[in-house]
Parts: sequence; C-alpha cells; structure tokens
Amino acid sequence: MSKRFRDVSIRQLRALAALQASGSITAAAGKLHLTQPAVTLQLRNLQALAGLPLIQRTGDGMLLTDAGREVLALIERIEAAMAACATSLEMMAGKTAGRISIGAVSTAKYFVPFAIAGFSRLHPKVEVRLTIGNRQEIGAALLGYGLDFAIMGRPPIDVEMDVRLIGDHPHVIIAPTGHRLARKPRMALSELAQETFLTREAGSGTRGLMERLFESATIRPTIGMEMSSNETIKQAVIAGLGIAFISAHTVATELDERRLVMLDVIGLPIVRQWFVVSRRDKVLLPPARAMQQFLGEQGAQFLPRTHRRLRLTRPSK
Repeated sequence: MSKRFRDVSIRQLRALAALQASGSITAAAGKLHLTQPAVTLQLRNLQALAGLPLIQRTGDGMLLTDAGREVLALIERIEAAMAACATSLEMMAGKTAGRISIGAVSTAKYFVPFAIAGFSRLHPKVEVRLTIGNRQEIGAALLGYGLDFAIMGRPPIDVEMDVRLIGDHPHVIIAPTGHRLARKPRMALSELAQETFLTREAGSGTRGLMERLFESATIRPTIGMEMSSNETIKQAVIAGLGIAFISAHTVATELDERRLVMLDVIGLPIVRQWFVVSRRDKVLLPPARAMQQFLGEQGAQFLPRTHRRLRLTRPSK
C-alpha cells in the first residue's frame, strides 16, 4: 500500500467497518450517526490513501475486496487496542493499575523495597520501576523528567520541587568491634583526626555531609579508600581497614548483631531527613500520586530501626 496510508484516520476506518457490517452506505451512515455524503467522502479518501480499491459493488450490496478485508483487520486490531487503553486509563484513574517510575539514592535501598512492598499490597496491579544511584545520578534523572519522583535526602535546588517528608535519617561513625575507641564515652571529633576513614565516592550525599561535618570542626580527616557501595564500606570496616561516617540505616543489622560498633562522638549522630521529591511541573498520574501520598504518610514505618536510642543532632546550615 501507499506510504500515504500512514495518514489514515480512525473515522475513515470506522466508515469501512460500518459498511462491512451493514452492506450499504445508507445503513452505514445510520450506524455512525453521519450523513450519507459524509460516509461516502470518508470511504473515498480511505481508498485514495490505500492506493487500491477497497469496496466492490455487487447485486447483493457493497462488499469488501481482499484489500478492504486487510484494512478491516487493521481497524479490528486498533479498536481492540483502544478498548484496552481505555480500560487501562480507567484503572489508572481509579489508582488500581498503571506504572510508576521512582528513583532512590543508594542509601535508601535499605528501606525503599519494603515501602514498595507495602504499597503493592494495597495496589497489586500497579507496576513500580525502581532506579538506584548516587545523589547526582538520581538528581539528574529527576530533573530530566525520567522519574515520577525520587527518594533522597537533600532535594535539588535547580528547579521548584514538591517535597514531602518521610522521616529522620541519622548518620553515625562506625568502627570494628575491637577498635581502641569502641567503648570510650563522649569523645570529641578531633580524637578521630588520625583515624583512617573509608568514604563514599564524590557526588554521594553521605560523602558531602561528612565533609561538611569535618569542615565545621576545622579538621581534615585521613581518607583511606573511596568506595561506591555502602556494603563494601561495611565489610571493609569489619575487616579492620578503617572507620566510616555512614547512614545508621545502612548498618542497623550489623550494629544489632555486634559486628560493628557505633562510636560515641559528641555531636553525633547528625540527622538529615528522607524526602519524597518530584518536579512541581511534572504531571503525575493517579497511581504515582497515590504512592507519593503513601510514602509521605506511612513511609516512616519502613525506616530501619537502630539498635539503641540515638541522641539526635541537626546538622549546621
């Protein structure tokens, strides 16, 4: 068929289907609630676009040619696809189905899957796609409209954001259980100046918070290795390669199992917050809005519990 067939309209296809079902232009016009000349024009234009005769006049009425039956199969597939789309839209409007694309900084992976599971129990037909990355990566995806929303600590400041609080996010300094300062109470941060710190990579929110902490105390820590994974940092600390400033949520299990200890440093823990963040100009469909609301209202219950009550200290501006 002609390349012009890409310009075919749904009205033209429906005119052909009505003609096939009724056998005459007059009956097809009545079925479509159009005038007879309007249906004739739609069919004439459709045949011109197809470049082949689609209709044949016979003594028994108007019948479709082989080409016409091929086009009729097309309209049947289109109508089925449109019906399926309408059903999907209705389900989305009712928050019972649809897709959500969310991002989370890597530290959030210790609770976000549990939050998604909680939401999925309420909305089992909603498909959730989760992207994990560091703060820079998730921020870039959010700003580029690649995500419905993101779960992170410090919202981007480049554009206007809709920001909803999930809950507190404490940060602590961890050490292996046999560390010389493991049992020392209320030590000053300066006492750790000669310790070797294992850190996240540049661009990580945790790395940035650690740097601001030491800058505010005019201390330059000794940096051992940079690692892009909290899991690697934890194992390296357990192995005795150094100590680390890290999210308490990432080490809750290791602290409870006494594979790591949290050093009792004055001014720690430092607490950031977890937020659900979306571009204010991003259009969110009902399923995404439902999950956004769910995380804002119930997300805190999925945050990891630390092994003992923390004295919370807010970071300086």
